[in-house]
Amino acid sequence: MSRFLSERYASLAPYVPGEQPRDKKYIKLNTNESPYPPSPEVIKAVGREEMADLRLYSDPDCKILREKLAARYGVEPENVYLSNGSDDILSFAFMAYCADGGKAAFPAISYGFYKVFANLYGTDAMEIPLKADFSIDYRDYLNLDRTVIIANPNAPTGRTLTVSEIEEIVKSNADHVVVIDEAYVDFGAETCLPLIHRYDNLLIVRTYSKSRAMAGARLGFALASKGLIDDLNRLKFSTNPYNVNRLTLIAGAAAIDSDDYFMDNCRRIAATREKTAKALTALGFAVIPSKANFLFAKHETMKGEAIYRLLKERGILVRHFSDPRICDYNRITVGSETEMETLVDTLTAIVKEGTTL
Repeated sequence: MSRFLSERYASLAPYVPGEQPRDKKYIKLNTNESPYPPSPEVIKAVGREEMADLRLYSDPDCKILREKLAARYGVEPENVYLSNGSDDILSFAFMAYCADGGKAAFPAISYGFYKVFANLYGTDAMEIPLKADFSIDYRDYLNLDRTVIIANPNAPTGRTLTVSEIEEIVKSNADHVVVIDEAYVDFGAETCLPLIHRYDNLLIVRTYSKSRAMAGARLGFALASKGLIDDLNRLKFSTNPYNVNRLTLIAGAAAIDSDDYFMDNCRRIAATREKTAKALTALGFAVIPSKANFLFAKHETMKGEAIYRLLKERGILVRHFSDPRICDYNRITVGSETEMETLVDTLTAIVKEGTTL
């Protein structure tokens, strides 16, 4: 850190991304990427002719993709906002609705960027504990008189709230924005999208990184009332109007045109998730019920960090968190059927070895 950094940012604890080692080839089950490639239509769309047009700026209004997303989700284009990944949208939401001493609330165990953004923007943040089973009690978020941010399904647990529970939160905080981060909703959870037609304070955040296999493209979108979308656009056009590049816009549109391909893959991943959960349970793991593309699990006799380390030594990456509340758990991305069979076989050997330590 240099001596020139503003005091406001000197004490920031940055977000720590999942590791991306290059020392050898790993089975990557640590960053919730899709095990399947983008659709053939997406790959074809980003061709030589489009590469040549990189000399031109992208469309700041993202018109074509906004219209396709609006049609896909049954809303108007004015209800859709696009950005450089969903993290950008979450950042703008903190900036717009709870910066400079504004108040926010989010689960104490959830996506790590919420706390980072709260610190970045000087937010008075209330971190609400989860229940003993790692579920969110929606009643903890009623009448809070502050911006609410909840991931549904939650990360890293995979647990969900019902739409009716989310509606109670939205209704009871009518004078504040409620942000529902639906990054993982396509893997079996229920979206609260219908609520945006009834509540002007609900902001739904989505990403192409998980269910549409485009983590490297950096594309996120929000669905909300026109007023909230206008707020986000005000910040976008005050910072970076061209925040979605040309190739990403083209790939994003082609992904919507081939949406059945991606939704079929989501169902495949969900089926693999359930099969893997049963296998892990048989090995002595406690597995949190998940509606995401990952599992959160701990073993009855082995420490989470030891399992993480032993898997890495054998060429498999999972995500381990040092937070004492969850350090016995590992978050395991659901990969392909073959990758998960390798994981289970490797864990079988590790558990067997562990019993002799």
